[in-house]
Amino acid sequence: MRIRRLLFTIAISWGGCNGAQSALEPAGREAARIAELYWWMVAGTAAVWLGVIALTFYCLRAPPQSFSKRRERLLIVGGGAVVPGVLLAVLLVFGLSMVPNLVAPAPPGSLKITVSGELWWWRIRYEQPGAEPVELANEIHLPVDEPVQFLLESDNVIHSFWIPALAGKVDMIPGRVTRLSLTPTRTGIFRGACAEFCGSSHALMNFDVVVEEKEAFQNWLAHQAQPAQPAQEPLTKRGHDLFLANGCGACHSVRGTSAKGVISPDLTHVGSRLSLAAGTLPSEPDAFQRWIASTDHLKPGAQMPRFDMLLEEDLQALAAYLKSLK
Repeated sequence: MRIRRLLFTIAISWGGCNGAQSALEPAGREAARIAELYWWMVAGTAAVWLGVIALTFYCLRAPPQSFSKRRERLLIVGGGAVVPGVLLAVLLVFGLSMVPNLVAPAPPGSLKITVSGELWWWRIRYEQPGAEPVELANEIHLPVDEPVQFLLESDNVIHSFWIPALAGKVDMIPGRVTRLSLTPTRTGIFRGACAEFCGSSHALMNFDVVVEEKEAFQNWLAHQAQPAQPAQEPLTKRGHDLFLANGCGACHSVRGTSAKGVISPDLTHVGSRLSLAAGTLPSEPDAFQRWIASTDHLKPGAQMPRFDMLLEEDLQALAAYLKSLK
């Protein structure tokens, strides 16, 4: 029974070490180095632990008359201090040797992305030489095998930007710009999160990272730079009118319309994103409707007011319009 429980615990624990948000299933050059350091540290600490356990069993089973003062000192000083100290020193030197590569900036000309930690979502801005930045929210697309330079900032509290499968975490400190460079090594959809407690909805501050081929990324970025297409269907046209009539454009921006707000997420192509409200809900019409009507219930402390005073059909029209923004 004990062995079964142990195996079950190991299986459950190992299951939490893979997936889209796993630092032990790296999909980036920097994350691979961090995972390598982790496994070396596991091996080193396991060696120290096994050595201490073996020394303990030896001392318990050996006859007392076999120990001399000199032998006791050798076991205590050598086995308890010198050997663990040497192993830990080797691990420290090995870990520090990785630091220069992990904090080195991306090469000149690399893709540059500015990320601002908001309450509680992510403002993403793709900086383009000779062109206007492309702004979106809560979703990042990256080209595979291409270095990327992130510029990280916050104007409220300390956040921590972390994409476990791609690189280590870096704090976003008000009044400062911190930097993170990474190079994705395989395509896929990965999950990022805030790794520093930042308030009531800290656990609901996530984002999706899509790593794709370079051509697909360039097509995506070119599309993101375009304004929103005008509403075509009667339901979405009504949703567009309700969006403006209820003051949503005072906080949100939808390029190509009169909505020019800069306080809240840019919604120009919100319907094409994988999730809604920083990973809180799926990108589905029903989820848009729930979010509009119950914002503070779904994300405590969110600065967007709830619009539960609207009629059901108005909420459906608003949700249909937002989902059409692709």
